[in-house]
Amino acid sequence: MTEFRIEVDSLGEVQVPKAALYAAQTQRARENFPISGMMPLPAFIWSIAVVKRAAAQVNMELGLLDERLARAIIQAGDEILSGEHHQHFVVDPFQAGAGTSHNMNANEVMANRANQILGYAIEASDKPVHPNDHVNMAQSTNDTIPTAIRLGALWRLDELLEGLSRFVEVTRGKAAEWDEVVKTGRTHLQDAVPIRLGQEVGAWATAIERGRDKVKFAAEGLRRLGIGGTAAGTGLNAHPEYHGRMVATLSGLTGIQLYESEDLFESMQSMGDAVFFSAALRNLAMEFTRIANDVRLLSAGPTTGIAELTAPTVQPGSSIMPGKVNPVLAEMLNQAMYHVIGNDSTVNLCGAAGQFELNVMMPVIAHNLNEMMQVMIGAVGAFTEKLMVGLTVNRERAASWLARNPILVTALNPIIGYNNGAKVAKKALAEGKSVREVVLELGLMEAAELDAALDAYKMTEGGIAE
Repeated sequence: MTEFRIEVDSLGEVQVPKAALYAAQTQRARENFPISGMMPLPAFIWSIAVVKRAAAQVNMELGLLDERLARAIIQAGDEILSGEHHQHFVVDPFQAGAGTSHNMNANEVMANRANQILGYAIEASDKPVHPNDHVNMAQSTNDTIPTAIRLGALWRLDELLEGLSRFVEVTRGKAAEWDEVVKTGRTHLQDAVPIRLGQEVGAWATAIERGRDKVKFAAEGLRRLGIGGTAAGTGLNAHPEYHGRMVATLSGLTGIQLYESEDLFESMQSMGDAVFFSAALRNLAMEFTRIANDVRLLSAGPTTGIAELTAPTVQPGSSIMPGKVNPVLAEMLNQAMYHVIGNDSTVNLCGAAGQFELNVMMPVIAHNLNEMMQVMIGAVGAFTEKLMVGLTVNRERAASWLARNPILVTALNPIIGYNNGAKVAKKALAEGKSVREVVLELGLMEAAELDAALDAYKMTEGGIAE
């Protein structure tokens, strides 16, 4: 049975689990918002802790916070940044607006841990470090949470970009390996003119490369921090040098290039930078969805589908059909990217829901952005290493479909004309004959000229048949 201690806040007494580092306001939030069962993700815990840790250092350097207390808060922050005490960050993302409960959760955990460092028990009545007066000094929920949103996304940016670059590298390697494989192109899900598999797969790499560059560009806006605006953007209760010093200190602590906001009011009112970054992730999710669909279709079969590609066998595909194998990594990628797209829709709606000096939807914006990053990093990494690396081509199947494709006649349009080409295509399809057979049968071209014009590889290089 859980043991409790009594904590007191401005509303009165609250029972808090005895071993918890948090206190009354966090406990009230736990009781008020038993919504999803989800807890803050590591990116958010890291980002809010690094803001608090930096604030203690800056306020100490400005002579506003007693050095003894500041050092204890800094140590508590460093412990959290190294992965300790995360179990004490317990507030559901669906909570009171703006993230006051998240902010107070961090304030209380860091204050109590700092007090322990100074030799005080959590239950002590004379604890020197106060969550509001000291850990939250020169801060408001209204500027710490927007800053945490930005830092949380930037924290894993390099990891995401590296994963995307790895996909591009592997996919370009496949494109080079398969560049001599000529196959049927398909538009409207119907047979179309020939294309090389290397061209088709190379386009996947280019799409993700461009998507990666858009994410990198969108992330630049997140580097602009409005910390120091406090409650409404005016900087009330913060030292005039606090904003600039915080940005510099956070850059040093995180190793992330950060910039001062030129308008603290805008940085508090607007979630535009977060929405823009979310949209760049959504764009990537759209491209990966399309690629996953192509993999699933091109590997469909293996005996009754297109089956030009073969996905690696990583697990049994059916609980009832022995030997069945499914493209599970592509299916996973679809589901993950749909989740990212849904998260982006939420971020977009929340971004539009701000009023006057504040957007109160920030807890969900923070959670969704962090979740989008986590899901995309994991899904893309698994898809790349467990599917793309081992993806193989069925050359015989690709050649067989190409040989039966009546749309090859398109290359003959400049010679025999569109109307004759249509006749050839219909007759070939109806009689199960090749384009070559029908053209010769109708006497439309000589064999040598026809063979030169029907060179499928040459068709993939463009130009006009002669």
